[in-house]
Amino acid sequence: MDRQDQSPGNPGAVARELDLVGGRREFKIAGITVAGRRRRPSGEAAPLPRDLRGAAQLWLLLGVLTLLIWVWLFVVPTSTQWWTDQDYKVLTWLVDMRTDALTSVANGFNFLTSEWFIRVLRIGTLLSLIFVKRWRHFFAFLIAVLIVEGTGDVLQDMIGRQRPLVPILADWEGASHPSRPLGSLAVTLGAMAYSLLPHGFRRRAVLVGSGVLMLLVAVSRVYLGVEHPSDAWVSLLFAPAVAVLTFRLFAPEAAFPVTWKRGVTAHLDVSGRRGEAIKHAVRDQLGIEVVAIEPFGQEGSGGSTPLRLELAPDDSHPEDYLFAKLYSQTHLRSDRWYKVGRTILYGALEDELRFTSVRRLVEYEDYIQRLMRDSEIPSAAPFGIVEITPEREYLMVSQFLFGSEELTEAEVDVAVIDDALGVIRKLWDSGLAHRDIKPANVMLRDGRVVLIDVAFGTVRPSPWRQAVDLANMMVILALRTDAKLVYERALLQFDSYDIAEAFAATRSVTLPSQSRSSLALLKREKGVDLVREFNEMSPHAEPISIQRWSTRRLGLTLGAAFLAMLVLSVVISELSGGGIL
Repeated sequence: MDRQDQSPGNPGAVARELDLVGGRREFKIAGITVAGRRRRPSGEAAPLPRDLRGAAQLWLLLGVLTLLIWVWLFVVPTSTQWWTDQDYKVLTWLVDMRTDALTSVANGFNFLTSEWFIRVLRIGTLLSLIFVKRWRHFFAFLIAVLIVEGTGDVLQDMIGRQRPLVPILADWEGASHPSRPLGSLAVTLGAMAYSLLPHGFRRRAVLVGSGVLMLLVAVSRVYLGVEHPSDAWVSLLFAPAVAVLTFRLFAPEAAFPVTWKRGVTAHLDVSGRRGEAIKHAVRDQLGIEVVAIEPFGQEGSGGSTPLRLELAPDDSHPEDYLFAKLYSQTHLRSDRWYKVGRTILYGALEDELRFTSVRRLVEYEDYIQRLMRDSEIPSAAPFGIVEITPEREYLMVSQFLFGSEELTEAEVDVAVIDDALGVIRKLWDSGLAHRDIKPANVMLRDGRVVLIDVAFGTVRPSPWRQAVDLANMMVILALRTDAKLVYERALLQFDSYDIAEAFAATRSVTLPSQSRSSLALLKREKGVDLVREFNEMSPHAEPISIQRWSTRRLGLTLGAAFLAMLVLSVVISELSGGGIL
């Protein structure tokens, strides 16, 4: 039985199914024998399951218990008398213990619940997260605070419980149940631990210390007669539960580890549990033994986490490494927000793809990768898709192109220029577009041009998309040679009006950021404007506008303006002394 061969030296040849080994078929892909695939039985956990285990499950249970107690209070109003009786037993006992010394200590702990102390903690945390550009933790912090504060305000108004009928020795405001100051401090301390401290002993120690501190503060407030015991303990259960669950669901440690390094945050950490999960998943699903995983080529990739997989020594294959791209919901959401921003600025671009899930994204890339191989577009051999966490994380595995280098770092001669332009010609003739022609995606290997990262490829693209591919490739080539030579070689495979159309469609948004940076550097250092030179050599063509207004663009623009005004109003409220922070 024949299948497509993907050996390094002959990407388009035919691969053969090898012998049956232990009842399992072996295949050879790019010279590597693939065998030993294992089907995950029904009910078995994924290699990297969702992060709701251990303490998260306990806090989920406690949070649900608190909600059930509140429901009980509304469904069975007579139950409030039982709670009141229990509260006053504890209150009476604590009031009888009052002394001047204990009162001073209690007032000291109670100061921690003051509005300004909590505000300083929150604003300091948010500014720190902005400084290190950890936006996921920033918004998780805000979400946890909003949930606790909003729930506390609503329940205080609905329940309207009066303050304890004992001498009150501290300031108080509003209804008694639940304790808003305790909830505010508890969610703040919990969210600070999860957003500022790396996972490990230090975070656990701070969480335990915060728990002990919150108990002392709660006892102090009950001792001072500010709140009933039940007001305090429901807040001590609900607020930390919200903090823990918000960070576990919205900013899980496996996907968003806490670090204090500034820079690109799109790349996931592949050490620890995720690294082991990747090794096991590749072994079970592809039959390939991986001994080490390391980041690779991350400078030119923001839409995935590129990796190099080191394979176990095996005489059955000559390769030592594979290339892989890790996709997660993080990348999917980032791509959506990027497209929203771009739609507001430029309108929806032609052939824009919107993926509904990570699974659909990797399925599409795998399809495009194989379609390009079938069309004899030089690219890396695909090995398949590996599921790490269902619907959440997937790994795209392909051939590692040894000896290759970016076109902008290689020696480019006429043969290379012709080969690169020939790849674009072949894309046009095959009814395909790459849609992300940039230096990091155009490699030179053994004197031949190879395209990588075909995730944004399109079948039957619009002429505008094809023109943009041509312009971007010519820009990359001109960065290593000169515009006149590239233009002359392009005329051998494209009509002059094709080239004119390509640069008539060229704008900053159509040029990948990597190419824009190189063009800006060239213009700044040598005064050379490559895009202008190509336009001057080409026949006259009216600029092709990409500014498109639509109902969606108008709605997004108005929504963004409203959100900006809302944020500004919150900031003004904070500066004037109100608000939730």
